[in-house]
Amino acid sequence: MERTASTVHSNELKGNRMKVEIWSDVVCPWCYIGKRRFEAALARFAHRDDVEITWRSFELDPTAPRRIPGSLNDMIAQKLGKTPDQAAALHAQLTTMAGREGLDYQLDKAQPGNTFDAHRLIHLAATYGLQGTMKERLLKAYFSDGLSIGDPNTLVEIAAEVGLDAQEARAMLDSNDYADDVHADEQRAAAFGIRGVPFVAIDEKYGISGAQPSDLFLEALEQAWAESHPLTMVSAADGTNVCEGDACDLPGQDTN
Repeated sequence: MERTASTVHSNELKGNRMKVEIWSDVVCPWCYIGKRRFEAALARFAHRDDVEITWRSFELDPTAPRRIPGSLNDMIAQKLGKTPDQAAALHAQLTTMAGREGLDYQLDKAQPGNTFDAHRLIHLAATYGLQGTMKERLLKAYFSDGLSIGDPNTLVEIAAEVGLDAQEARAMLDSNDYADDVHADEQRAAAFGIRGVPFVAIDEKYGISGAQPSDLFLEALEQAWAESHPLTMVSAADGTNVCEGDACDLPGQDTN
């Protein structure tokens, strides 16, 4: 039977925790920048220990071959109708922005290709509680290390680095395991009207599109938390022992 993430683990939340879903692709430069900005916001969020993050699959180009010939500059130049030099200038700007977030983009070494198997690997890692670790490693592999994330051998090596069993990862990649999970994530994105990434959904109520500043992410987290955790008033029925305006209820005062 084809294996899916839902058959071996559940992302259902316990208690009244905050649910954050993040759609992104491992070859999306804004997704890595957005990840760092969201993490910076989360580090400042008072209730960060009560936040559960689920990384959702999103393929920017599901039709791409495992390895797209040529450089990333060539690919972007062709897609945007620019010269390779113009594409390189755009990538230089992205590299500078990524550097401000502590990321080391080496886009001249990037090997663009299909990301479907990489997303399946993230779902496999999720069954061992390593989803976030795998997501981070794949992004670094593509943007900093110049690794081919469409190559099964490379993915097996990355899986072993993260702590998964290499043979299990190889067997998964040779099968159709977790394909349904990838498609389910993408169908969920379509149902929400998500057309681009990164996209952050908080408690299925707040949607944030793009690699927004960390302050905006923090504001959204705080607003969502306040609305999902309203204050319940518990006080004496007669309203004693309080101050209102410039008047206070004093001990021994006759309130009749």
